[in-house]
Amino acid sequence: MAEKIRVLMINGSPRANGNTSVELKEMEKIFQENGVEVETVVVGNKPVRGCVACGGCASKQKCVYDDVVNELALKFEKADGLVIASPVYYASANATLIACLDRLFYSTPFDKTMKVGASVVCARRGGCSATFDELNKYFTISGMPVASSQYWNSIHGRIPGEAEQDGEGKQTMRVLARNMTFLMKSIALGKEQFGLPEKEERIATHFIR
Repeated sequence: MAEKIRVLMINGSPRANGNTSVELKEMEKIFQENGVEVETVVVGNKPVRGCVACGGCASKQKCVYDDVVNELALKFEKADGLVIASPVYYASANATLIACLDRLFYSTPFDKTMKVGASVVCARRGGCSATFDELNKYFTISGMPVASSQYWNSIHGRIPGEAEQDGEGKQTMRVLARNMTFLMKSIALGKEQFGLPEKEERIATHFIR
């Protein structure tokens, strides 16, 4: 395992240093301690439009809207793991983040199999588990193993910095980062010895004929 393990972290909050960043920074410390290269990109404050289902990415091999999504695609392709973080708005993820992820996952042609995914969420009170489930669906449709922790990956806080007081939430992030590191390193060794799992030709079954 000669190459360095890399993680891309996407912060879906419009506040670069808000409570969502608390959980990412807690993970970042663990990654760095374990020799994992980390890059964090804030997308929640970017003007990102949603997918318009134009199909242009099929021929261009990237999204036709040349914004942060195409910048993320280059970083995502090189990464061994992806962390997606979002504040909770109306019991779901930030709409800007979802627009970004829809286009990022749909427009990128590279194989995401065995890249490790983890989603982390932040709320004042409720909606964490629903948002956590929403974000994990991007991984599970892409052949990406999902890293877990000792609890659902959430932290709580309302005013900026309040999440620093959530000792259990911060510990959940540290455990998650260690588990994710173990998975990424184990998969890297497995790929060297066994390669990636055999792929079948895709079967697309439509319900209306």
